[in-house]
Amino acid sequence: MLKVGITGGIGVGKSVVSRMFALLGVPVYDSDARAKWLMRHDEALRQELIGAFGHETFTETGDINRPFLATLVFNNLERLEQLNSLVHPHVGNDFANWAASYADTPYVLKEAALMYESDAWKQMDQIITVYAPLDVRIKRLLQRDPHRTEADIKAIISKQLSEEERMSRADHILYNDGKQLLIPQVLKLHAQLSAAPASAK
Repeated sequence: MLKVGITGGIGVGKSVVSRMFALLGVPVYDSDARAKWLMRHDEALRQELIGAFGHETFTETGDINRPFLATLVFNNLERLEQLNSLVHPHVGNDFANWAASYADTPYVLKEAALMYESDAWKQMDQIITVYAPLDVRIKRLLQRDPHRTEADIKAIISKQLSEEERMSRADHILYNDGKQLLIPQVLKLHAQLSAAPASAK
């Protein structure tokens, strides 16, 4: 069974592509959703977060205090790295356990925005990068998140790995630029990955 990572910057359409693979019957692990779940339910991780950031990390009902954490880490690289260093190992272990339950599947997908920053790529056999040009990404994000300004979006993108670096490190690139049809690209890659031997790198 191949472990295939899927990544790309904000607004490129990673989740859309992941849903396409899921419709083809491919098991898909959503790193962001699982990270949020683990922060809420994994007691060891909760205690690590409280130890690092204080009890204000969680609300009185036990939910993640997202505004507090966002304020803490958005413009503080050291605090952001500290948060990621606590969460990512738990996500990595969770993914390994999850993937083990699909041993008879040709391949599984792990969707992760921080594939390289979190070292999640080291668990993968192959990496897919979803690409879209900057202007297309900004337009999509303004439509999806009307409360954000173009300056907000550019600030987020500036903190992410460059598309050039992602593309140079990827085994496969899917172009979601509005010019090339996406579904045929996904179908072709699905056929390729389904036929690939588990040892392929």
